[in-house]
Amino acid sequence: MIVRILGEGQLAVPDSVLGELNTLDDQLVTTMDADDETAFRAALEVLLSRVRAYGSPLPDDTLTPSDLVLPSTDADLTEVRGMLRDEGLRDEGRRGEGLIPDSGLR
Repeated sequence: MIVRILGEGQLAVPDSVLGELNTLDDQLVTTMDADDETAFRAALEVLLSRVRAYGSPLPDDTLTPSDLVLPSTDADLTEVRGMLRDEGLRDEGRRGEGLIPDSGLR
């Protein structure tokens, strides 16, 4: 799967790690629901660092659609909540899903 981290670029991430990334995403959503900015920052950094660790960067001149788009490291709670609303992940009967859909990629 191709994952874009805003402000950083795209990475090819093996589908086999989607379960682990979902777990980290669930932890991120929990911090957002608690409105805990400090825990949110830590959870976001862990999620992004795992994506970076598993992913292989795509060349900057490669134009490939992203399967997932994740916020930048410096994104705040408000920005990430906006990303969730924009994607409809928390508004269309899929409550509890975060940035990475539990059911896999669309």
